[in-house]
Amino acid sequence: MSELLKLITPKDATDLILDSITEIKVGTEKVKTPESLGRVARKSYRSESILPSFDKSSVDGFSVRAQDTFGASDSLPQYLKVVGEVAMGQETELIISEGQAATSYTGGMLAGDADSVVMIEYTNRIDANTIEVTKPVAKGENVVFAGEDVKPLDEILSSGHTIRPQDIGALSALGINELHVSQKPKVAIISTGDELVSAESDPKLGQIRDLNTYTISALVAQAGGIACPIGIFKDEYELQLSAATNAMQDCDIIVFSAGSSVSNRDLTVKVFKALGKPGILAHGIAIKPGKPTILGLAQNKPLIGLPGNPVSALVVADLLLKPVIRALMDDINPLFRNQVSAFLTADIPSRSGREDYVPVKLEDNAGVRDATPVFGKSNLIFTLVKSDGIIRVPADSAGLYKGQTVTVRMY
Repeated sequence: MSELLKLITPKDATDLILDSITEIKVGTEKVKTPESLGRVARKSYRSESILPSFDKSSVDGFSVRAQDTFGASDSLPQYLKVVGEVAMGQETELIISEGQAATSYTGGMLAGDADSVVMIEYTNRIDANTIEVTKPVAKGENVVFAGEDVKPLDEILSSGHTIRPQDIGALSALGINELHVSQKPKVAIISTGDELVSAESDPKLGQIRDLNTYTISALVAQAGGIACPIGIFKDEYELQLSAATNAMQDCDIIVFSAGSSVSNRDLTVKVFKALGKPGILAHGIAIKPGKPTILGLAQNKPLIGLPGNPVSALVVADLLLKPVIRALMDDINPLFRNQVSAFLTADIPSRSGREDYVPVKLEDNAGVRDATPVFGKSNLIFTLVKSDGIIRVPADSAGLYKGQTVTVRMY
């Protein structure tokens, strides 16, 4: 007979699984900087040089001495002699003195002794060697000085930081072409159920295609892991235990899809217990969808038993599996989520004592972001396909109401 679930809150479930793996991390590998997007840095990086390495113009115009432009206006311009041009991509030996200017370009060096750049829009050519300046500039205006962006020993990237496009650009600018990053955790995905057939099969009446393997695999990749689909296994203890035991040899996380419902065929708990101590950490979360979720730990590897219903499986995987993947990579913020605010367009009833997660579709309404609930049963995957994100209804609430501002967790 199946045991009754002892429900814990989603927060307690998250804390429980993350606390159980604080000392468990994947290894480190070296990758090329351009290939490091989304990876987690395993060491801190500091600049060994300054950036930029020279004073440069931030606009097209003329290198000048600011004092030579003071008082300039349309009615009373200042006249300067153009003594040359600063070529792009080359060091210049051109030096200006009182009453002189040099043609300069965005990103190029300043002429020697210049302390500012007047934009070309505020100049007029009088002849080949003379310009009139119609607007004064202050010292340092339109100039990026050497070392203004980065100085020696500035921290460029901290350990545990998730690498973004701008990080790759900054590192490349400093000549840091390789990075030590966390390896990608390998996640075994084991689908169970007598009714399941492969996605390539033509299901008979009573059978369904296994879609959780594909949705969970995609979520794993999105989180930065490597999905390792093990296959579909019948509701037989020995088959499932063998699959999990073999997966433990090569993978960092074991995920079961289905098999976690309270029923006579509840084998996931039995399998998790057989894999090693401590075994089961929790069975049951006060959440809808996803109540029969199982959490475990064996041989220093986290175990997650997802409900079989597609929506439930994906909601729980987003809630628990994603942060586990990020935590194993030593991410300093494994619970980070891309979230936006929106106005709810309809009431969402809920039962106090559990957290509800409801898919919503986002729409622009005259510059205001609206969130419209997409209601559906937990076995209907297209409720997620039709939505852009999900909102949380707190356990101490009787629901959310039309017009409320809600936080939408984006997929």
